[in-house]
Amino acid sequence: MSARLVKRAMDLLVAVPLLVLLAIPMLIVAAAIRLTMGSPVLFRQVRPGRGKREFTLYKFRTMSDARGADGRLLSDDKRLVPLGCFLRRTSLDELPQLWNVLVGDMSLVGPRPLLCRYLPYYAERENLRFSVRPGITGWAQVHGRNHAPWDERLERDAWYAEHWSLGLDFRILLLSVVKVFRADGVAVDPGATMLDLDCERAGRA
Repeated sequence: MSARLVKRAMDLLVAVPLLVLLAIPMLIVAAAIRLTMGSPVLFRQVRPGRGKREFTLYKFRTMSDARGADGRLLSDDKRLVPLGCFLRRTSLDELPQLWNVLVGDMSLVGPRPLLCRYLPYYAERENLRFSVRPGITGWAQVHGRNHAPWDERLERDAWYAEHWSLGLDFRILLLSVVKVFRADGVAVDPGATMLDLDCERAGRA
């Protein structure tokens, strides 16, 4: 059996039991979101995956739909509610992505799926990130997460795509568990610490 098939089997062997074991906690989180922010409970967004094929990513909603006097949505930092801060700090908002793993859009480990609008701004080497399935966690996430500069994060994604192995995946998963419990490298509002990739690189141009 090829390493890629073993990796997929490992994804299923972990994702299925976790979806069962975490069903009640996820229902509790969903109920809390419904009570504090209303519907929808899930945040859905199209992201590019392996081969740049688009898929719908799922997360628990962390922001309200608050709007200004002009009817436009307020900035992210003004719409992020206390429950949303807690969900992001504990990474509980990422749990619905286990469904993305189950259906094959994502893997447990791989480059984080970023926004579709970033596609024109990747360097040639950085496009290596699309040669593997995106992940819930990855090499970049255990090395600085949201606080690392874009160049470093994307280089680590490319490095992972070149060097991935089952042993490396196990190492990343173990480091991720430690990071989650310590809340290391979490930026509750990433926009407050760095520019979006397209804004940063358009500015350079």
